[in-house]
Amino acid sequence: MPHDLIIYDCDGTLIDTETIYAEINLKAYHRLGLTHWTMDSYVDAMVGIPVAAGRKVLEADYGGPLPADFEEGIEREVHRRFTEELQSLPGVRSAVSLIEGPRCVASSTSLVPLKRNLATAGLIDLFDPHVFSASQVSRGKPHPDVFLFAAETMGMRPENCLVIEDSVPGVLAARAAGMPVIGFTGVAHDRARISARLKEAGAMAVIDHMAEWPAMVKAVRAA
Repeated sequence: MPHDLIIYDCDGTLIDTETIYAEINLKAYHRLGLTHWTMDSYVDAMVGIPVAAGRKVLEADYGGPLPADFEEGIEREVHRRFTEELQSLPGVRSAVSLIEGPRCVASSTSLVPLKRNLATAGLIDLFDPHVFSASQVSRGKPHPDVFLFAAETMGMRPENCLVIEDSVPGVLAARAAGMPVIGFTGVAHDRARISARLKEAGAMAVIDHMAEWPAMVKAVRAA
């Protein structure tokens, strides 16, 4: 069967971490005096890339190293809110469970918090132990390394994988890996704009709700 392995991004695709991250980070950026940052600019620059890459983007804008306690303060607030608020996106468990064949997660989030977040959201049992992180490879998204690592570990050829991603770096990474990719706009505050950007990056189609996912997979596999 073509596209045997389904590879899921996590943040913004399976669980709604992106909204929380965005709210916390934007408040922190504004406290630094970087008040020109908006939700759109945050999504365009930061979503889908590793934390270290995001730090470089922000330091370039800030004009130097960030305050010593900057990231610690963000992580403390993220941990608090994740503990209280983190949950899977609507329909994820049902949609994932309906699709036959192997599946895994390949995310920019470091492995330990990635697994913790999946557990908090009640989804770890759907994927464990097949949870892969950019922290396990040399380069994060938009490079293809984490997707190629996931496919190799799962014993699959890249062309026999199908990726679902909510970010432009993730779509670019999947395409660079030689994998077809479906875009997802479930947590986007401007779905039309994000849908257009995902398609421009190489997504073969875009869905707005996880309820659409099983039928999309079936259609791709039948093509």
